[in-house]
Amino acid sequence: MEYFNTNIENFKLRKAEERDISLVYSLIKEMAEYEKLSHEVVGTEEILRKSVFEKRRAEILIPEYNGEVVGYVVFFYNFSTFNCAPGLYIEDIFIKKEFRKNGFGREIFNVLGKIAKEEDCQRMEWTCLDWNEPARKFYASMGAERMEDWTNHRISGEVLEKLKNGNN
Repeated sequence: MEYFNTNIENFKLRKAEERDISLVYSLIKEMAEYEKLSHEVVGTEEILRKSVFEKRRAEILIPEYNGEVVGYVVFFYNFSTFNCAPGLYIEDIFIKKEFRKNGFGREIFNVLGKIAKEEDCQRMEWTCLDWNEPARKFYASMGAERMEDWTNHRISGEVLEKLKNGNN
């Protein structure tokens, strides 16, 4: 098992293994519930397993404190044409409610920063729900810039199916 140590005693992150899929999937559902987006969880454990461990589309880290799982992190690499270099994109960073405000989030970002350095990434990016004020304040306290001039877009469901079939 591959571990990343942190500056907090007994707090470390480990790379998820295939046997962790049920655990991670349950944490995804817990995060979706917190974000009031449970209705959007349409993936399955099998799709998650295939995407992460077969196709290697993302990486998962599991933070543990005193051996107890406190959340999960999903990230992957994107690419900046302006930098002509990769970036690290954080899809999810979730810490269970009872473990928040212990410095774990900052330590997770420190580990992600080390990974980004090893991979020659020029930036780290993520999105945050507008209403999630505690997260937005935390990100600002780390020096993260809110990208005011950018708007996320998404195509999914029936519209994506039309595109896949060349019928848009």
